[in-house]
Amino acid sequence: MLTGRKLALSLAFTVLVALAFGVSCRGFFQPNTLDSIAVQPPSPNIILTQTQTLTAWGTYADSTRSQIKSGVSWSSDSPNVVSIDPASGVATGQGLGTATITASAQGLSGTASATVYIVITSLTVDPDTWTFNADTGGNNPTGFKVTANGSDDVTTGASFTSVSPNITCVNGTDPVFCTATAVGTGAYTTTITVSYPETAITAAIKVTAN
Repeated sequence: MLTGRKLALSLAFTVLVALAFGVSCRGFFQPNTLDSIAVQPPSPNIILTQTQTLTAWGTYADSTRSQIKSGVSWSSDSPNVVSIDPASGVATGQGLGTATITASAQGLSGTASATVYIVITSLTVDPDTWTFNADTGGNNPTGFKVTANGSDDVTTGASFTSVSPNITCVNGTDPVFCTATAVGTGAYTTTITVSYPETAITAAIKVTAN
């Protein structure tokens, strides 16, 4: 039978062993820290004026991966193109173009490249005619503007293609200017086809050489 003194010593020893074991376990099993953050989807395509919810996913020290559902801060480097709610990750297409979206948590961050686009049902070119001298050539004096769906300016994203090798257009500007070199063959009529990426819709500019 244990005496009171021996019982107290035995209990003290048991507590010390438990404490030592706990310290040892904490030494072997470190907290599962966050190693990196990735934004999903990594390249979202957002229709102009519409929204899309982005999510942040973390990769941890033990190589597991899971969605980070709290403590994430969102930002956009071009809020005039894509705005994003700093807490929810809901992105809104504000203007045509591309913006970098950043998700930050626990001192780490991940990014996504978001593109805002429109669903095009019609293209209009203004002006839709151009006349130049066949012997001397010349520039389109005012440049061309391209409108989609009756109201959206898509000039910088439009592609100008001429079937005539003497006509050259510089894409990516607003307006788009085209130049004709001298052809010396007298009057003729040709066209410049105007298209927009990822659509099958085109418009035509009637070009006449006098």
